[in-house]
Amino acid sequence: MLEILLILAIGIIPPVLTFFLRHRMELRAQERLQAAMAAAERRQLQRLLSLPHDYQYVEGIGALIGDFSCRHNARSPYIRCAINPTGPCESCHHYESTIQIS
Repeated sequence: MLEILLILAIGIIPPVLTFFLRHRMELRAQERLQAAMAAAERRQLQRLLSLPHDYQYVEGIGALIGDFSCRHNARSPYIRCAINPTGPCESCHHYESTIQIS
């Protein structure tokens, strides 16, 4: 009778240990995934907060960067103009105003 109990115990121990170790590993993986998601959200928020100084939203057009009054403005949130895409607009030699002064 003792031999049967010993054989059963030896047969049951590996699956029980495997179950507990697997459960622990799944919890760790879930914690890592949540930490990675939180880090990604922080990076996205930092990217949004670090918008260019000349970023603006124009009703009817949307978001754009650069000098909106310039004829060459790309009217895009990614590039400023076709001639000088990275800017700056302040010292651009190709600036042509679209505003008519009478």
